[in-house]
Amino acid sequence: MSINIPMINDYSYLFSGMSSSSGSSSLGNLNFLSDYASIKNGSYAKLMKAYYSTDASDEVKKLGSSSVSSLTKEENKKLAKVQAATDALKESADALLTTGEKSLFEYKDITAKDENGIETTTKGYDRDGIYKALEGFVKSYNSLIDAVDASGNEGISDRAVRLANATVANLGSLNKIGITVNEDMKLDLDRDTFDGADMSMVKALFQGAGSYGYRASAQASLIDYAAQRASTSGTYTQGGTYTSSYNSGSLFNSIF
Repeated sequence: MSINIPMINDYSYLFSGMSSSSGSSSLGNLNFLSDYASIKNGSYAKLMKAYYSTDASDEVKKLGSSSVSSLTKEENKKLAKVQAATDALKESADALLTTGEKSLFEYKDITAKDENGIETTTKGYDRDGIYKALEGFVKSYNSLIDAVDASGNEGISDRAVRLANATVANLGSLNKIGITVNEDMKLDLDRDTFDGADMSMVKALFQGAGSYGYRASAQASLIDYAAQRASTSGTYTQGGTYTSSYNSGSLFNSIF
């Protein structure tokens, strides 16, 4: 058996199978061989050295900076607050979502004292632990609402609306465990209502795929993604041109 390798200098034939019938690459214009060539022959390095050189001309520096539409320091601070708030909400939601031995909803030894100081130990839910976790969730949820409102970013606000919709969709059950929604879309947690609530309902709300806790965690991630996109002024295309246009495709369409 013999293998014939074409004796040509253009290695693009190696990728010819990736092209569609229209002549365009199925992976989106794979013209990266020219980029590789510029790196290999040193022209890319020369361009970078010219741009970052301390004595580079103003005209050369403009090539790398004039097309970048940077955000103001204040705008970046607002977006950073959104990202910090989404991290906190996801962390608090995930704490309630945790299953197994570390789950807040695992039966534990609960020790209590009666009026005579006599201690008794029984198996049950750690209501204090669960309540503290819910307090953390409500606090981080409200902080995110504040951060989103302050950002003034439409993309971030659209994602936050989906989080609010998930909350409203579960409002009946949330009310039964002590969580209510105010007119400003922030949450309140009532201890008395929680103490009288069925813990199996709390567990159903915050554990399992498709639960309210799961959706809150997922939406926190997507709000964070929107904030990351907003904080990036733009990106460079394959051809070396600059654009502030983004397209995430249908990556998240199947989630909700």
